[in-house]
Amino acid sequence: RSESTAGGLFPGLFLACLLVLSVAWPDEAEAIRRDPSGVNVNAQGATTVFITFGDLDEQVPTEAFWCGALIPATPDLGMRCDPSTIFGRLPIRFDQSKLAADRSSFTDIMTIPPSVARRAYQAAARGETSTFFYVRRFVSTRGGPSEFVFVTCRLTGGGARVPLALLDVRLAFSTGQELQAVDRNAVPPEFSATIAYNGTGRLRGRWEVVLPGEEPPSSRDLLTAATLPPEERPLQRRYTELSRFNVFLPPTGQVVLPGPDPESLPDSIDGLYLVLLRVEASDDKEGNSSLANAGAGEGVVHSGAVAGFPLPVLRYYVGATSIQDPGFTLITPLADAELAPGEAWIFSWTVSSVAALYQLEIAGETEEEPLFSALLQQGIATYRAPPWLESRLPGSDFVWRVVALGPDGEKTAETPWRSGRVNR
Repeated sequence: RSESTAGGLFPGLFLACLLVLSVAWPDEAEAIRRDPSGVNVNAQGATTVFITFGDLDEQVPTEAFWCGALIPATPDLGMRCDPSTIFGRLPIRFDQSKLAADRSSFTDIMTIPPSVARRAYQAAARGETSTFFYVRRFVSTRGGPSEFVFVTCRLTGGGARVPLALLDVRLAFSTGQELQAVDRNAVPPEFSATIAYNGTGRLRGRWEVVLPGEEPPSSRDLLTAATLPPEERPLQRRYTELSRFNVFLPPTGQVVLPGPDPESLPDSIDGLYLVLLRVEASDDKEGNSSLANAGAGEGVVHSGAVAGFPLPVLRYYVGATSIQDPGFTLITPLADAELAPGEAWIFSWTVSSVAALYQLEIAGETEEEPLFSALLQQGIATYRAPPWLESRLPGSDFVWRVVALGPDGEKTAETPWRSGRVNR
């Protein structure tokens, strides 16, 4: 009787455990989906593709790799890269991905660097397959197994069967400069955009200008519309429109897009103006992403003219012959502040609209050759000095300032020197 009871008990416990596991871990039908699941990529250069991942269940994306072969991800889910065939990892500077607000879907902008395409091409030339894989890992926030989701990349030329994507954009005046000083009542030089691209299709968009005093665009505002999730595209900040364009790009890989008539550029007030190239999303069959196939909703996301980087801007300054930014000032430390030795010294300043880089300079009280300098990217307006800086100072008194540098390293603005003292 006891054996009979035990024999009936253990199958029941086994079924109960299976039921718990089926609730705790997603089954194959509940796995993360993506669209497209396979894409054509340029074998001789970079490629950018818009990918939608859906059916996320308390999972967040992490790293992404390219590789030549897949192996089971056991004990995790899906197929992961064979470590012996990894071609590269998605660089942080190209990662324009965005998790949806409800965390149920994920927009991924897959930008394949030329180095990865070259390694994949070399592998194919050795007799391996002409396909490779992009693998994105998703980590469960509930303690479940990670899930690996792959997209197949097929090597082709950079022509009509590759998604329409911008690979490089350069804006310049006819003088070759990206920053131009313009006298009052004078017409700026003509300007254009030199664009390198993959695929073929229509390039649609507009030229806009940011007037002095207006809030400058963020890095997300400078992305092409096709690079953003559909819900974020209408939220890009708009400025004064100069003209529109709608041109067909043949599969030749490069085009020069002329700018609007320079006579249309405003010059009514003195100050710095920013000229923006705003590229809208176009219908490109090779780059379309089906939300239904990805389990992320209904409809198709058009991603023609996707780009893995913010577009550059042109600048022209009306008024004084030297380009300055009166709003560019130092914040902390305050003038004549005493800094405690052995503590972290933090320098901060306001953002300059004429800067591509900032150079923080610290000198002795005589303001001679700087004893220390640091370069920081635009958008970063604070710096924590290294602990050994104090030992570099010849005395207790010092001065510091910040210089705004343009795209070619030229000085565009600078703050006055500010004095400080080490309380030794």
